[in-house]
Amino acid sequence: MRVAVVAGPDPGHAFPAIALCLRFLDAGDEPILFTGTRWLEPARNAGLRAERLKGLAPRPVDDDLDAGARIHGRAAHISTELLPDLEGIAPDLVVSDILTAGGGLAAERMGIPWVELSPHPLYSASKGLPPIGSGLAPGVGIRGRLRDTMMRAATGRSIRQGLRQRSDARESIGLPRRDPGPRARLIATLPALEVSRPDWPAEAHVVGPLLWEPTDAVLDPPLGEGPIVMVAPSTAVTGAEGMFEAAVDGLDGAGARMMASILDGRPDTDLPDWVTAGLGRQDDMLSRASVIVCGGGHGMLAKALLAGVPAVLVPGGGDQWELANRAERQGSATIVRPASADALREAVLRVLGDDTFARAAREASRTGVNLADPVTVCRTVV
Repeated sequence: MRVAVVAGPDPGHAFPAIALCLRFLDAGDEPILFTGTRWLEPARNAGLRAERLKGLAPRPVDDDLDAGARIHGRAAHISTELLPDLEGIAPDLVVSDILTAGGGLAAERMGIPWVELSPHPLYSASKGLPPIGSGLAPGVGIRGRLRDTMMRAATGRSIRQGLRQRSDARESIGLPRRDPGPRARLIATLPALEVSRPDWPAEAHVVGPLLWEPTDAVLDPPLGEGPIVMVAPSTAVTGAEGMFEAAVDGLDGAGARMMASILDGRPDTDLPDWVTAGLGRQDDMLSRASVIVCGGGHGMLAKALLAGVPAVLVPGGGDQWELANRAERQGSATIVRPASADALREAVLRVLGDDTFARAAREASRTGVNLADPVTVCRTVV
């Protein structure tokens, strides 16, 4: 099976797409990755065929103040830019990242099936949940259910507007206004980070986190005997700023050692001898760590929980607040917001001193078994 996998350049979306391509390759299929230029060479070094995804650059007509218009209008544009490249490779299937919907539109224009990749929990609205992004658990009792109903009504207008904008974008490229949706959805998360809902879509399959390391380099831990605290500042544009600096200030003299995963290389400032920072394999750091400090983005949080490492979370925008609250309710994390040095120190020492956090992280890790195989799911729709 020849499959085109389409994802934008954000690491939280490009990395799962690369991981999925490698799964296809290992299964004997022929994946072709379309993504931003930053990850083309690393993907090729990993043995993949990787091509530039055209149409990613912002356009003068894009309205950055209207997220729905921007997402759907740009998706239509990307589909037009991508269409000749897809026709040139003639794939049997397209897998399109949830934020790069142009891949699905291009597949529909070609008349071939497509699958949506969600590199996080299922975020579609549900009649049994509060709005995604609130961070709230489902309401309990009459008052709780009434709260959720009122919140869903308040967000319903925005959802309906987004659907109209999607229909307008589809119509602009010659597709019917009604969106048939993908043949299947790959929900690439741990069940521990999902929530039960009464209207789970039949086409959605939880396949577990799709993780990929962008480097083979391994960082040496600082010398000493103290527990290792891993710090991973968010790679998302909506991530909280200053987390690394606050962690260094707050943990000074606490008896811990720190390993910081910095995607863009070593920090400019001089570091104390109990801190190591730079681009290195995160799975290796997690194998040494007793706790991680991170933003709560799905990729890093899922990787930590799979390793059984509890977290101190400093959520920024986007879905980080939702995920942080889910992990805190599960018991494997605590939330610090805002990220002052004193607050981070207190939170890290509390997690290190209370084994219930580590036990909950190990329980979360054990949910990552008996999941659907993404390659098998994709093959069933072709």
